Amino acid sequence: MTQKNRTRDLTVGSPMKLILSFAAPLLFGFLFQQFYSFVDTAIVGKYLGASKLAAVGSTGSVNFLVLGFCQGACSGFAIPIAQAFGARDEHQVRKCVAASTYLSAGVSFVIAALTGWLCPAMLRLMNTPEAIIADSVAYIRIIFLGIPVTILYNMASGILRSLGDSRTPVYFLILASLVNVVLDLVLIVYAGMGVAGAAVATLISQLVSGLGCLIVMKRKFPILRMSAEEWKPDGKLMKRLLMTGAPMGLQFSITAIGSVIVQWSVNGLGVTAVAAVAAAGKLSMFFCCVFDALATTMATYSGQNMGAGKISRITEGLKASSILGTIYCVLAFLVILAADRHLLGLFVDAGKEPEVMNMASRFIRINAAFYIPLLFVNIVRLSIQGMGYTRVAMGAGAFEMAARTAVALLLVPLMKFDGACLANPAAWIMADLFLFPCYFRCLRMVRQRLQIPREKPGLQIVLKWQNWSAAHRFPGRAARIRKS
Repeated sequence: MTQKNRTRDLTVGSPMKLILSFAAPLLFGFLFQQFYSFVDTAIVGKYLGASKLAAVGSTGSVNFLVLGFCQGACSGFAIPIAQAFGARDEHQVRKCVAASTYLSAGVSFVIAALTGWLCPAMLRLMNTPEAIIADSVAYIRIIFLGIPVTILYNMASGILRSLGDSRTPVYFLILASLVNVVLDLVLIVYAGMGVAGAAVATLISQLVSGLGCLIVMKRKFPILRMSAEEWKPDGKLMKRLLMTGAPMGLQFSITAIGSVIVQWSVNGLGVTAVAAVAAAGKLSMFFCCVFDALATTMATYSGQNMGAGKISRITEGLKASSILGTIYCVLAFLVILAADRHLLGLFVDAGKEPEVMNMASRFIRINAAFYIPLLFVNIVRLSIQGMGYTRVAMGAGAFEMAARTAVALLLVPLMKFDGACLANPAAWIMADLFLFPCYFRCLRMVRQRLQIPREKPGLQIVLKWQNWSAAHRFPGRAARIRKS
């Protein structure tokens, strides 16, 4: 397959069609990932018992806190690649890929060493019961020490998506999920490795997917074949990538802190409330896969069009995503109203636990009523990040954290479980109140830096940044402009 067939230019064509075709494989991958997580959880619970399952489950928040940062940072590193690709500057694409490789390697080993060492203290800070903390440490320490493997897949898949290929990462995600399930059975059931076997299975499957993406990148993407000069470390470029990736990573971590505080407040309501939130959260993850797919699409779409200087297309793409997402939100809410108890029955036995079912139904219905604000949190934030303003993500995350903290400390003591049901909607609305003004402000800032040369009507846009010139950011494009 040729390079032309693998890469995809999102700067030309109908935004609606492009977004649909790009998001579809991403959605399939996210759905499959959720399905796999259920199977993985079932294997641990069935063969190791409730205490081992609790040990793995107790690491969820700290896992999201650390791995969320890694995932966000990789997404941030990929944005300048998408911008350079949209600008048709292949040299800059390769320079950005090389710089992101060095950064990913350095960040991954530093985080792995720190978290591997600090994980017992982190779990005790999370108030993990002493009865399960040994197994919790055994599981999460392996996961943390394998962070370089996790970053390998996230960075490789981010590069592929930046070049318009949303399918290849999904193929390897599916392969990794199947490998993980098989290895879970082999290492847990037959090798008797316990929770450590589940962690090792996860890392091996991620290694398979990461190496698979690398092989495809090498064989099918001539644009990524770098010269020795392009491999040379570029300090300024790495600093720019770090300034793009770090805020996105911190956004995940800040959001995770808010979720931890809400979970702490829910824990105080008793086992029934905890079980209800857990069941409703599991079901909600399936419905939220559409938002994740649209958001990831908008990051690449916005990045490529930003690099190409086609600023109006970013708003057109956001409108298309808004229309698609709003239609989905209405349909999802109607489905939840009609069938939430049947769907929750996958996790809750209504005959044995009627109160858990009632509370879980109330939780997911209240949350689903606010899916439209959640849609905009995702697509507006990733559109802004695709434009290069990744530090906005930290602000949105801070607003989410503040809202969840306020609900946890004020409404939950006053309204009990109904207060907990409002934590997510409050966070989504607060984030939107921050993101929409930021989006329009970012557009104004970009347009203020635009110049349309009168003597060359065929040349539409030349980006002029405040702190560095277009020649510094995209030298290949600037050279073509001068020659024209």
